[in-house]
Amino acid sequence: MLGIYGRSLTKAVFTPVARLLARAGISPNTVTVAGTAVSVVSACVLIPTNHLVAAVLVLVVVMFCDSLDGILARMTGKQSEFGSFLDSTLDRLSDGAVFGSLSLWAALTIQPGAGRTLTVAAGLVATVMAAAVPYARAKAESLGANATVGIAERTDRLIIAGIGALATGLGLPYWGVTIALALVGIAGFVTVLQRLGAVRKQLG
Repeated sequence: MLGIYGRSLTKAVFTPVARLLARAGISPNTVTVAGTAVSVVSACVLIPTNHLVAAVLVLVVVMFCDSLDGILARMTGKQSEFGSFLDSTLDRLSDGAVFGSLSLWAALTIQPGAGRTLTVAAGLVATVMAAAVPYARAKAESLGANATVGIAERTDRLIIAGIGALATGLGLPYWGVTIALALVGIAGFVTVLQRLGAVRKQLG
C-alpha cells in the first residue's frame, strides 16, 4: 500500500536524475543490475556483521531509487518485456538477501534459546513469503487473471523489516527484529490468501 503513494514522489525526485543518466547513455537495465548489486552486497555484508543501522540506511537509499530504472526506460523509450522481467527477478534476489541476512544475523547474534529460534523461524517465513507474494501475482497474470490485491506490497514488507532492524541497531532489544519479521511473514501470508481468493473468483 505504501508503495502506491510513494510512486508520485519518486517520479518527481528522480526524473532529473534519469535525464542525466539518459544523456550519459546509461541503460535502464544497467541501473537495475547496479541497484540489485548494491542491495545484495550491503545486506549480506552489513546485516550479519551486526551493522544494522548502516545496512538500513543503504537499503533505504536503494529502495527509494528502485523506480529510477522505470523512469529512465519510459524517458528513453527503452521499455521492454525483458527489462520488466529482469527488474522483477532481481527484486526477488534483493528481498531474499535482506530477509535471509536478517535470519543469519539472528542465528549469529542472539543468545541460544527460544528467542533466537523464534527470530530465525520468523525470518525464514518472511523469506518464503517474499517469493510467494510476487509469484502469486505473476502466475495469475500468466493465466489471464489479476492479483494486485493484498495488504502488503514489497515496499511495505521492506519498510517493516527496516524499522525493526533500525530499532535494534539503535540499542533496543533484539525482539524489534523478531516482531518485524513476524509481521512481514504474517502480512505476506495474508496477501497470498487474498490473491488466491481474488484469482479463484476470476477463474471460477
